[in-house]
Amino acid sequence: MNARIVVGLFCSLLIAGCAASRNDGKGPSWAARHQRSATAESDMASDDVSTAVNAPDRSNEDRALDVGRLPEETLRFFGVTAGMHVAELGAGTGYTTELLARIVGPTGVVYAQNAPQILEAFAAQPWAERLAKPVLKNVVRLDRDFDDPLPPEVVDLDAVIIVLFYHDTVWLDADRERMNRAVYNALKPGGVYGIVDHSSWPGRGMSEVRTLHRIEERVVRDEVESVGFELVDQGFFLRNPDDARDWNASPREAGELRGTSDRFVLKFLKPDSSMPVELSE
Repeated sequence: MNARIVVGLFCSLLIAGCAASRNDGKGPSWAARHQRSATAESDMASDDVSTAVNAPDRSNEDRALDVGRLPEETLRFFGVTAGMHVAELGAGTGYTTELLARIVGPTGVVYAQNAPQILEAFAAQPWAERLAKPVLKNVVRLDRDFDDPLPPEVVDLDAVIIVLFYHDTVWLDADRERMNRAVYNALKPGGVYGIVDHSSWPGRGMSEVRTLHRIEERVVRDEVESVGFELVDQGFFLRNPDDARDWNASPREAGELRGTSDRFVLKFLKPDSSMPVELSE
C-alpha cells in the first residue's frame, strides 16, 4: 500500500478516535462537529424545513427565538418532511408545532400534546391563539397528561418529538416509562423519537429538573432505551461548552441567557422488527 495512503488512513482514524473520546458533555471536538455537519448536508433531500423556517408570515417573536433554537438544523436532523404524520409532546405555546405543521403540509398531520398543568400555568391563551392560524389546520390538539400523551388510535407515526420538556415530566411526576412506551407503540417501525433538552453536568441526574430546568443526558438515554428504542445519532449543534450549567434555563427565568444553554439532541429509532410493548397499569 502506498505510504501516503497509509498515513492518511492513520490520521483519519486518529481524528475519529479523538472525537469519540471527547464526548464528555462539554461539546465535541472540531472533528466531531465537522462530521455531523457533513452528515446534515448530505441529508438535505428537500427544502421543506428551510421553506417552513423562512416563511414570511411567521411572527417576529418566533423568528427571534430561531437564533438560539436553531429549528432548521433540529428538524432537519430528525428527518421531518412533507406528508409525514408526527407528534409533539409538550407543545407549550406552539413554536415548534407551527414549524412542524408548515413542514408536513396539507398532506401531513401533527398531533400536539399539552399537559393540563402546562396549559394552566402559562400556555392556554397563546396556544389557543396560535391554533387559530390557518397554517395550523392540520394540527390535532391533544390535552392529555404526559404519561398518557396519545390516544390509542394514533399509530404508525413517522416521528415523535419533545423539545425542552423531558425534564418537566420529572417534576410533574409523570410516569415516564409509560410515556415512552406510549411513544414507542405510536411510532411505525423505523420511526424517530427525537429529544432536545437542557443538560446538567454528568452525575447530577434529575436533581436539577425543577431548580435549573436541566437533566443529565445519561438519564434520558437510559430511560428511553429501556423501553426498546435504539439511539442512532446525536446532534452537537446546540452544544455550548462555555455554559456553566449553574443557571435556570427556564424561558421565564433565563433572561438574556435564553438560547445559550448547553443542550443535547438525541435521535432514537423504533427498531424495524419491534413488537408493541405493554403499557403498565
